[in-house]
Amino acid sequence: MKIRPLTPEHYPKVAALLLQAFPRNQNEVQLFEKLHQKGRVLHEWVCLHRDTVTAYIAFSKAYDGAKVCGLHLAPLAVKPQMQNQGICSELLRFALRQEVIKESTIFVVGNPALFLKFGFERCALPLCPLNKGNTHFLGLRNNPTYSYTVGYEPEFKVKR
Repeated sequence: MKIRPLTPEHYPKVAALLLQAFPRNQNEVQLFEKLHQKGRVLHEWVCLHRDTVTAYIAFSKAYDGAKVCGLHLAPLAVKPQMQNQGICSELLRFALRQEVIKESTIFVVGNPALFLKFGFERCALPLCPLNKGNTHFLGLRNNPTYSYTVGYEPEFKVKR
């Protein structure tokens, strides 16, 4: 297995992976496509196994008002038939070691059982508009000094 930065040749393969990994809706693939169409700054990697994209991870900007305050981890996906083999953990560990990532506060809405193992902590602050009550909102290197609602790129369709 190789981990590589995402390139345009991977786009259709990542879109197919996101449809497989999230079969109940198309939100993740639509987000992926819209973020790329709008040219948003993203930090993205894929896992390749025999030239097949088996996993994908992305980070986009997090905002406190108009100021960038960190990064959002989303989406993170592994092909269903490749899950429970450590690929997600390996890709996440790899991404968290990258210079641009390890210097930033990272936010994620996800399964606490997974992310707590990687040093993430539950966030009381900032508030997350995508997760009422912040029950699945976690942060890494978060310094909750005051109350604000964390912002996302417009393509996330955050309802206020």
